[in-house]
Amino acid sequence: MKFSFKTIFALLAMAFLVISCRTSDDDPINAVNPNTEIEGLLKIKEVTNDTHVIELYSKSGTTTLGYNDIKLRIKNKSTNQYEKNAAITWKPMMHMTSMMHSCPNSTVQKVSSDGSLYSGYIVFQMPENATEYWELKIDYTIGSTTYTATTVINVLVETKKTVNSFMGSDGVKYVVAYIDPKSPKVATNDMTVGVWKMQDMNNFPVVDGYTVKVDPRMPGMGNHSSPNNVHATQSAAGKLYNGKLSLTMTGYWKINLQLVKGDGTVLAGQEVTDANPASTIFFELDF
Repeated sequence: MKFSFKTIFALLAMAFLVISCRTSDDDPINAVNPNTEIEGLLKIKEVTNDTHVIELYSKSGTTTLGYNDIKLRIKNKSTNQYEKNAAITWKPMMHMTSMMHSCPNSTVQKVSSDGSLYSGYIVFQMPENATEYWELKIDYTIGSTTYTATTVINVLVETKKTVNSFMGSDGVKYVVAYIDPKSPKVATNDMTVGVWKMQDMNNFPVVDGYTVKVDPRMPGMGNHSSPNNVHATQSAAGKLYNGKLSLTMTGYWKINLQLVKGDGTVLAGQEVTDANPASTIFFELDF
């Protein structure tokens, strides 16, 4: 088959055009697809101001009592595009009849350098009721312009206990929350918990250098325990606590806890014995 010079030139021109389109700055090959970013997530709600719509996401599509891994992204109302260069902070506040206070929460960081999704956690240590509620204030800067948006967050009562708020023997108020395993199995599970202290009504920093002792028991099965549990400790300052949780059968488990300082001082919780079947601080699982 013979090709004319004009045909060859046309084919080369088309190939150059395709390559140019694929590598343009407006549509980079490695750009993160906004729809792909939120795969596996469900929208909690949208928060709006005059300029943007802020979309809040979690895996369940809800916010609950205890630890919440929350994702968000910011859509510009004028361009219908998601912002990729925002500096974001947030502040959850509980509006009580007699006072206001915050709760443990992380910084907000980008999930991917090329994407528009941001991530952080919030630990709600008490539920809402008829007269008291949680509010989330989101402040962010894009370029040299600052914005803010505020919304009410629903935090309902949980049927199983996943967070403890208590006064330690040292006079400090602590919050200990269950994080993982989210889907426990009959196995030795990787366990993650968080430990924070109330510095003041607005600040709850991570506690460093402690140990969370775990003793899982089945109250309906003679209060038996399980082997190969590993108490939760930190890998580095500022991090969550990791250990091992052994679950030998399905059913209802009470994960008895003790919060212990680095020098061995027990700040809260009791050892489980024949005379003392449960600690006053604990988590509950039923699977």
